[in-house]
Amino acid sequence: MFQKYVLDPILSTFTKFKGRNSFLIGETFYTYNDLIQYVSKIRCEIRRRHNRSKNIGLVANDDIETYSAIIAIWLEGYAYVPVHPRYPEERSAEVFKQAGVELVADSLGENTYKDFYVVNTGKLEPSILDIAPKGVSDSELAYILFTSGSTGSPKGVPITRGNLGSFMKSFWEVGFKIDENDRCLQCFDLTFDVSVQSFLVPLSKGACIYTIPHGQIKPGYAYTLMDEHKLTFGAMAPSMIRFLRPYFDEIKLPNIKYNILTAEASPLGLLEEWSRCVPNAEIYDFYGPTEATIYCTYYKFDRAGNNKHLNGMISIGRPLNGVRAIITDEEGFRLPNGKKGELCISGPQITPGYWNNIEKNVTAFLDKEIEGKSVRFYRTGDLCYFDPDGDIMYSGRLDFQVKIQGFRVELGEIEHHAREYLKGSDVVAIAFRNSSGNDAIALFVEKPSIKTEGLSDYLKSKIPYYMIPSRIVEKDTFPLNSNGKTDRNLLRKSIENM
Repeated sequence: MFQKYVLDPILSTFTKFKGRNSFLIGETFYTYNDLIQYVSKIRCEIRRRHNRSKNIGLVANDDIETYSAIIAIWLEGYAYVPVHPRYPEERSAEVFKQAGVELVADSLGENTYKDFYVVNTGKLEPSILDIAPKGVSDSELAYILFTSGSTGSPKGVPITRGNLGSFMKSFWEVGFKIDENDRCLQCFDLTFDVSVQSFLVPLSKGACIYTIPHGQIKPGYAYTLMDEHKLTFGAMAPSMIRFLRPYFDEIKLPNIKYNILTAEASPLGLLEEWSRCVPNAEIYDFYGPTEATIYCTYYKFDRAGNNKHLNGMISIGRPLNGVRAIITDEEGFRLPNGKKGELCISGPQITPGYWNNIEKNVTAFLDKEIEGKSVRFYRTGDLCYFDPDGDIMYSGRLDFQVKIQGFRVELGEIEHHAREYLKGSDVVAIAFRNSSGNDAIALFVEKPSIKTEGLSDYLKSKIPYYMIPSRIVEKDTFPLNSNGKTDRNLLRKSIENM
């Protein structure tokens, strides 16, 4: 799968489109021929180091050497383990140690990483061109992404070559038509899995990738790229689009053919407004945890207005080809359509399990007998149900469910009614521990379009008393994390420090 759906398409573009642009990074275009040369010299250096570990650390800078390193690592039969260049060096070293990394590729050479051999890929001499892939099994890894763990130690999610190849096959079967004339946005950090789709899809077709430098305000920079370079394809988090909302009347991007919303729940009202800014685009809501390889379900936005939604959030649709989805209760028993429970996903895109974390694997995966066969499912932690048509309605995270005075509360329901009252202003409900040591709810309101004084009374007419936020906080803008999603942790910390 990996060879057929990942490496073969990339190597084909290397041959067919040498003179065409592969990347715009900063103010510099790089051709596919440039990319071949960077890949070759990095690969030569990796091979020269006789690396014993199959996992190679990657400092995820925004430059041609870093993207080239990913392809070089894949061609050589290895997996990459990315860390953000602005991570504390101690945390990055912990990630590398967990993954068994010996060699680290860093295009800037700014980090020491004293326990690892660091290759400064920005200072390598040209080498003989070498893009012939090693024959490697689909069971070998393509990358390991580390996310924050509940214990304070980063948690590794390994994705195999077979996982990634299966994703690419299913992605193209949705019906996207991309070719060498397309111009594609890549606005996600390389430590986040949507980045893989954002660079791999264009590379597979000979298109050009437009990236966002570190340190830039992502939404504004992304819009500039889309406008000035007439981009045709891009995946974005809804929070990035929400940042542009004050300027919607001025934004017209007629060249966008396909626009994917992902990484967090997509508000229907926001999509309806944004759709007028991208009048010719097919808009999709894609859902998927890292453990299920980037995306595993999708829903196509209907410009005629016939869109399914729950609490103001658009449906996450149906599984990609090859993916199976079921809903289970707290004990893991399968629920019928219409019953709300935990979404569980199976299929060839599912990770083989958390990296060296047996305890987590026991709780995160579930074996169910389906049609007489044992099937392994990943428990997503998302609260959903199937509607009568078989579309998945998303109700929020299970860990966004909180108990207030003994009652179970879904924060998404509070947010929905607050958005209705505030005529579309964005809101985030957060559970926090108050000064008395009890759980309470805070509601953050971004740029309220009307006064919030009457909001509590309105909510009292819609939801039970125990769901009424004890604090309502107005903010000019919500903080975004490095992937363009609303940073709920920062909001929680801000209310706890008040």
